[in-house]
Parts: sequence; C-alpha cells; structure tokens
Amino acid sequence: MILITNGGDTLLECGFGYIFQQLTSWKQMTLKDSLTVCVIPGDDAAPEAMAATLRVLKSLDAAINWDCLPEGRELLELDSNDREKFVTERIDAASTVLFGATNGVTPGARYMRWGKSTYANVRPIKWFPGFNSPLHSPAGIDYVIVRENLEDMYVGIMGPASKLLEANLTDPRSHVPEDAADGRFATKIITRSGTERVTRFACELATQRQNKITVSAKTNMLPATDKWFCEIAKEIVQEYPHLHYEEFIIDDLAHRLVMRPHELDVVLLPNLYGDILSDLGAGTIGGLGLAPSGCYGADFAYFEPAHGTAPDISGLGVINPTATLLSATLMFRHLGLFSAANRLDNAIRQVYTIGKELTQDQGGTSTTEEFADAVIGEL
Repeated sequence: MILITNGGDTLLECGFGYIFQQLTSWKQMTLKDSLTVCVIPGDDAAPEAMAATLRVLKSLDAAINWDCLPEGRELLELDSNDREKFVTERIDAASTVLFGATNGVTPGARYMRWGKSTYANVRPIKWFPGFNSPLHSPAGIDYVIVRENLEDMYVGIMGPASKLLEANLTDPRSHVPEDAADGRFATKIITRSGTERVTRFACELATQRQNKITVSAKTNMLPATDKWFCEIAKEIVQEYPHLHYEEFIIDDLAHRLVMRPHELDVVLLPNLYGDILSDLGAGTIGGLGLAPSGCYGADFAYFEPAHGTAPDISGLGVINPTATLLSATLMFRHLGLFSAANRLDNAIRQVYTIGKELTQDQGGTSTTEEFADAVIGEL
C-alpha cells in the first residue's frame, strides 16, 4: 500500500483515494469549511441506491450537514420551472452534491455540468477482489478515464442536414451521401482552451499516480477535431517532462481496454468516446453497478454513479449501491474527509472479499439494504 503524506499527516491511501488531492485547477474543500452535501436521489431505482448509501454514510458520523431532496416522483408535484429553481438553489447552497441518476424528471444534472462548468468527468476503473468480472484475470486493473465533459458531440448543435449543406463547408475529403439533404446532422466542436484545461487536469492526476497518460481519438478519420485534440494534448503533456505519453486511435484503445487493461493508468478522451468507453471499462470489472464518477470544475464538483436510473428494477430493492458508495468516497476526499473515505473504501472491499452479502448483479442474492447492512457491519 502506498501512502502519500504531508508534514506527517496521511493524505490518502491507494484505493479510490488517489483522486485529486492537489490539482491546480480544482478547489478542494478544507476542514475549516462548514460542509453541506446536497443529496439528490434521482429517479426510478436510483433513490433506492441513494437511501441505502445515505444510511451507510450517516453511520460514519462525518461532520456533514446532509441536505436531502425528495426523489423525482415527489418533485413532480412542482411545475418544471419551480422544480428547476428548487433544485438549483439547493445545489448552490451546498459544498458539493451527491447525485443519483435522472431520467429527465429530476433536474440539476445539466445545471451542474454546463452551468457550473464541470469540465472533467473522472471515471475510475478498478477491480476489487469479489467483483464479478467477466475477464479471466482482472486482478490489477486500476486506471482512470478522464473525459472532457462539455464539448464534442454534446454541444447540442444539430438539425436538418439541408441547413448544413447550404453553408457549403465541404472539401475534397468530404463524402456527402446522395440523399444528405433529407438527413440530419450533429456538430462536434473541440476547442483549444477546453482541451488544454482537461489535459492539465489529467496530467496532474497522472503525476499523483504512475506518471503515464494515454490519449486517444479517431485521429485518422477526423483530423479537424480528433487529431487536433490529440495534438493539443501532446503539447500540454510536454509541460510535464516526467510523464510518459502514449497515443492510440480510438479503435485500438477499445481493444486494449479489454485485452490489455493492466497497461493503462490515466486515459484522456474527448467527451463522446469517454462516455462510451468508460462504460466498456466498467463492464470489464463487473458492471456499471461498480463504477463511480466525479465531475470537477474550477470551483465546484459533484459525484454520481456512472449507471443510469435502472427503471427495469425500480421498486424491487435489488439495485447495487456500490457505485453510489464509491462515488461518496471520492466526495469525502474532495471535502478533505480522508479518514471517512478510507474507512468506507475498506468496508466496501471487505464486504466483497467475504462475498456473502452481494447483490444479484454480482452473483449474490442480497437486497440493496442487506448489502448496506453488511457495509455498516464492517464499519
């Protein structure tokens, strides 16, 4: 186990503890702040995972004021404008947010992402003993995908292709379908400033880990955007001479995530590829129920499981709360509560090592609440 210390005080232990202690582009809370966590349960089965998680978190007796919002179906009593105002005001009043998942009923996700400019989506992919991985040898999988979170295909500029054709933006490399005028388009936008800041973020993380950064995009087919993204990233990485840089076409990286995941450490990706391939990575360790995430901006961060609302199991009490719990460990470290983070991380590991109280997605028969009881027991 590696320990990082500062003046004799242990800052973190390897586990999910490596995430962001001293990033220059990210404001970490200090213990001097009055800490309020806005808890947004979300929709469908997500509130079940959040309820179990919150019970575990409260058992840690951390110095946190928990501001718990109603779940989505209760928020429907408000009209859309009042609902949005209610949630955003509670977000703004909090130190950070622990978010469930939304199907569109619970607001706040777009506000925290674009309104708060949380430009770096961090998705750790780490196998623990007991995780139900489909791979023969998952031991040692431990890397982090840093996904640019605001640009790329997610800028929301789309519409009838006829309007795009009127702009006459084609060049000799263009291959316009014969019926393009009847089609639709969506725009990919990559900016230098956006790429530079997320690359620096990834570099700071790589400095805290194994001093290695992997960058990937569809450079061979999309030179104007994807190749440019990688070129800018490489420029920034050169500011960190101790970092080892490697670059792959996105097709090759997808293959490596399955066949050679142990070779990866910090993986920097544009928005769309990061969204897709982080889910693939989660699949290699045992599924989205095990995948936490954090979204970081210059002065705000929020935390949420990588999975969706799981409407197919809503009300059954079987959703796996592990991803939400592990997201909470990232949140604790953001708040400077390292002891609570380490205790929670270790308790989750122990439950999986014992293997008696696992949810159905991990090959067990336990309910969401029974899993939470087991974690509390280890605490």
